[in-house]
Amino acid sequence: MAELTKNTRNVVDSEPRKSVGVSKLMRNPLWAEIIIYGTVLLLAVITIVPILNVLAQSLSPAHVIARVPFMLWPHEFSSEAYRYIFNTPILLHSFNVSVGVTVVGTALSLLVTVLAAYGLSKTKIPGNKLLMKFFVFAMLFHAGIIPTYIIINKLLHLINTYPVLVLPYLASSYNIILMRNFFWSIPAELEESATIDGASDLQILGSLILPLSKPAIATIGLFYAVGHWNDFYRGMIYLNDSTMWPLPMMLRSIVVDNQMVGMGSVPETQQRMINPDNIKAATIIFATVPILVVYPFIQKYFTQGIMVGAIKG
Repeated sequence: MAELTKNTRNVVDSEPRKSVGVSKLMRNPLWAEIIIYGTVLLLAVITIVPILNVLAQSLSPAHVIARVPFMLWPHEFSSEAYRYIFNTPILLHSFNVSVGVTVVGTALSLLVTVLAAYGLSKTKIPGNKLLMKFFVFAMLFHAGIIPTYIIINKLLHLINTYPVLVLPYLASSYNIILMRNFFWSIPAELEESATIDGASDLQILGSLILPLSKPAIATIGLFYAVGHWNDFYRGMIYLNDSTMWPLPMMLRSIVVDNQMVGMGSVPETQQRMINPDNIKAATIIFATVPILVVYPFIQKYFTQGIMVGAIKG
């Protein structure tokens, strides 16, 4: 009996000591910082190393790539691949198409998203809940490729036209709901005071709501811009004329299909300095840099827009 009581006391005494040790470990921020920074560093390396490899290949001559397929910096500097790209009219035309689609598509998408979200944020309007259900249903279920193609071809007649790259995918239900949630976070007293002063709904939206919604607009605008810039699916499905392809479709043709449609062959004077791998790497950088340049200008709004739009509603 005495031995059992002693063992029980030892077990009871050991539990607080163990919990104290665990609590001290959990209270120590050093371990958390090591795990967080280690994870972020690992993800950064996984992301940056392929980009550095592609950049180094685009700036290296052909014989260096054949000898050293993986590199993080150019062993011998050569800009012949970029000279070839900038002297290729169809690539520059594809770049202009992508810029136009991105600018026009993002502007129209933001216009439709803001107007739809502002209307949905007015819960007192009759039919608001029913409309909200339609948007949620559209976010979860899609018609499919074949019905969409039939509508675009037979009803809208947009095949082989530039509007097909923008109009059929003008707005996203998810982005509309996100923007609506952000509008909900704006105090209703501001709109009430503007209404008392005689302002209309459009005046309230333009002069009061939109200036306060810069984080959400910048965030959703980034979503739309990246989607329009990187999309090759629409060009592959709806554009049969390769001269109308946007840059992502040209990039897919070069990298995936190993086809340089309309680009012509490499001149004999450049064959010693560049090969298809050079052109692939340079085209990837050529298609990636513009959207990377835009991101830092709206980064300060990105986190705030996501958090505020995701908390309410």
